Amino acid sequence: MNTRSDHAPIVQMKNIEKHFGPVIALAGVSVDVYPGECHCLLGDNGAGKSTFIKTMSGVHKPTKGEILFEGRPMNFSTPRDAMDAGIATVHQHLAMIPLMSVARNFFMGNEPTKKIAGISFFDREFADRVTMEEMRKMGINLRGPDQAVGTLSGGERQTVAISRAVYFGAKVLILDEPTSALGVRQTSNVLATIDKVRKQGVAVVFITHNVRHALAVGDRFTVLNRGQTLGTAQRGQITPDELQDMMAGGQELATLEGSLGGTV
Repeated sequence: MNTRSDHAPIVQMKNIEKHFGPVIALAGVSVDVYPGECHCLLGDNGAGKSTFIKTMSGVHKPTKGEILFEGRPMNFSTPRDAMDAGIATVHQHLAMIPLMSVARNFFMGNEPTKKIAGISFFDREFADRVTMEEMRKMGINLRGPDQAVGTLSGGERQTVAISRAVYFGAKVLILDEPTSALGVRQTSNVLATIDKVRKQGVAVVFITHNVRHALAVGDRFTVLNRGQTLGTAQRGQITPDELQDMMAGGQELATLEGSLGGTV
């Protein structure tokens, strides 16, 4: 596992606040993300995870605070600005067309073309070859590039989306609950994909509420609670029970256990 403390962070979120009218969704959150690292962002529902990643990826502008990318201050106005810089987000609900082929989905929005008699056409041969190569790298053996995305498992579709983002130049890959609706085998496939991407030097921000999944691939762990950072720990510095306790509210759970006369 990598802990890139000897390298400069690729993304620095410094004292980020985000207000929606009187509601404070983020209250001074600071997180550094390093190349070749899987940084897990954990928290229960309402902890601020979604607002944080939307701020990092250009959906929201921070009310206060600073975002640095490769050491330079950034002011993303749209997700396209963040993508152009190299920050890509793979959402839990994938933007894919089930009846369309894997190759077409892989290149959707970035279609390669070739000219025949001065007219541009979709370069299917190139798209098919690249799709098969990139899927093999990730351990996915397709029947062929025209296999419909809808015939793939949930984990395989996540892998297609991750591979697509990396192929098109993602330096930072934000994964929003990629394992939340998957079975054990599919989850293992996605976690293996995260490991492969990290080893390519891509910075991975893995948003999850599942401590076991985070510990399987995480290098560092940051816990959010009600819009604030409860702490960041490196692998080996925190036990699974400590991480679970921090994420679940610690003292609140202990109080509830006492009132119920048992174990929560």
